[in-house]
Amino acid sequence: MKKYIIATIHDWNISNYEKYFAADERFTLITSKKELSLEFLQEIEPRYIFFPHWSWIVPKEIIEKFECVCFHMTDVPFGRGGSPLQNLIIRGIQETKLTALRMVEQLDAGDIYCKKSVSLDGRAEEIYKRVSSLSFELIQEIVNREISPLPQSGEVVEFSRRTPEESDILKSNIRPEMLYDFIRMLDAPGYPHAFVNINGKNIYFHEIEKDENGCLKGTFYIKESDDE
Repeated sequence: MKKYIIATIHDWNISNYEKYFAADERFTLITSKKELSLEFLQEIEPRYIFFPHWSWIVPKEIIEKFECVCFHMTDVPFGRGGSPLQNLIIRGIQETKLTALRMVEQLDAGDIYCKKSVSLDGRAEEIYKRVSSLSFELIQEIVNREISPLPQSGEVVEFSRRTPEESDILKSNIRPEMLYDFIRMLDAPGYPHAFVNINGKNIYFHEIEKDENGCLKGTFYIKESDDE
């Protein structure tokens, strides 16, 4: 019997694992860096290791020994690199592709198994949850069809990972019409929410909505600046 491992974090990914694969004895869930050891993987000998979301570098010896599948929120080779969601939205892009690709040492450069279209409407957390569901659909497709990945083709466009300082609205020099997109693209775990600094305090914005008149409404919270 072929076996499979899904290595992931965030509640919504774990919920999707429970929904799709918890009852399937072929699948094993890993949710921490410590669990992803070469010794443990050699005991299972998985056909694939899927990484629908993972926050750590996968060791070279694991990538070389097992067929590792990662997921990237762009139509690669366009958009290789960090912070894909934020880099897409800040460019005014409204729809993208979720790409399942073979993990290699070079970031997001591996061969492609399959892709699915995904809307970039809504807050970042809502988009991540949407992408999570699509990731598990792609996992099903790869397992069921034993898809052979194909090399990437086209012009390579690389994205840079955003820094916490880039969440500062005033320092970002964004156009007023981009304020809604700027706030919503940072409204998820993993990035500081969009903020302004006033007298040593950061005012963070989230859960923003735009009404039919273009007015923005949302919530905010205040914290001491990390620079203080």
